[in-house]
Amino acid sequence: MSAADPDATSVSSSLYNVDSNDPESALIDRSQLSTEEIAEIGEVMSALGRLRDAEQRLSDASQRYMKLGRSDMRALHFLIVARHRGTLVTASAIASHLGISGPSTTKLLDRLEAGGHIERAPHPSDRRALVISITDETRESAMQTVGRLQAKRFHAAARLSPKERRVVIGFLDDMSEQIALRHAAWTHEGQHSDGPASDARP
Repeated sequence: MSAADPDATSVSSSLYNVDSNDPESALIDRSQLSTEEIAEIGEVMSALGRLRDAEQRLSDASQRYMKLGRSDMRALHFLIVARHRGTLVTASAIASHLGISGPSTTKLLDRLEAGGHIERAPHPSDRRALVISITDETRESAMQTVGRLQAKRFHAAARLSPKERRVVIGFLDDMSEQIALRHAAWTHEGQHSDGPASDARP
């Protein structure tokens, strides 16, 4: 592994610093905040960044381990939860969950079936549909590796008091609302139904 570049380290450590991102206050008016408050908010943003980076590393590692793409992994997770809840899953349900077209869903399911990850069976009440289910082998592999590591986040939430959990929930919900894509017109330009190319299988 190469030695860390000092310049890269300096920039990386400032990625979530508001003064580094918006030095002229063109995006955020912080004139009513003290230096200490701005620094504390920066620490919150940095913590969120570290969480996002950790989740991305886990996602990348899980895709490499399972030899699948992001959409494939999301589909398998959906199928695992559906199985635990006793819910029958159709191709249209997976398409809706992933936000992709019918033809793209068919290709995804064909790929997963060829890899031995899912099975298709006749729907018990709809002759036009097939029930999609995850194979026992893939479910067990995902649960004991990726799932077991993902589940550790529960411990962090369990260590909070009820009051702290309510604060965190409110903060995260507010943060999600603030960056909701529906508030930005530019995000709707040039959209297509199957999402970004990065969802494709590596």
